[in-house]
Amino acid sequence: MPRTKSASKRLRQNEKRRISNRANKNALRKELKSFEKELRAKPAEAPKLLAKVSSALDTAARKKAIPKGRADRKKSRLALLAKRLQKETAQAKS
Repeated sequence: MPRTKSASKRLRQNEKRRISNRANKNALRKELKSFEKELRAKPAEAPKLLAKVSSALDTAARKKAIPKGRADRKKSRLALLAKRLQKETAQAKS
């Protein structure tokens, strides 16, 4: 238990932030999973799906649930994945 008033306040703040970060991270994880699932099902819709997941990553970074660099790295890798899957489906059709 905290002994001082400031320690008590810190405890309350940390708890609020922990709950908020957890909710933001869970929402982001769901978004990433649905992105990969939908991308594999419909590679033609990659730009629209990529925009949606990029927005979710930026939001999580803005709320400081994840670092900005991690969000940028994930966006880059997801864009490469989308491009690769589009290319594979185009080659499979022809």
